[in-house]
Amino acid sequence: MKKTYLFAIDLKTEETIISASEKGSNQVNFIERIRRSDNELLFDSVAILTKIASAPNLDVVLFKAMDKVCQLVYNKHIEN
Repeated sequence: MKKTYLFAIDLKTEETIISASEKGSNQVNFIERIRRSDNELLFDSVAILTKIASAPNLDVVLFKAMDKVCQLVYNKHIEN
């Protein structure tokens, strides 16, 4: 099954928190924390995703598009 990465921001430590879940599963597994200084683009992308998700009128299309951006940025991070 394909993994779906889940993202969160820890503003205190300025880290991006990465977790994963198998498609169709309710189980979430912690993967890693990435310092903002180690991948500024990922941190900023997840910050935008978080703002979209917390907007009073959630735009699902925009949320899914930004989530894809975060997935791509993280996959590039893994490759390097």
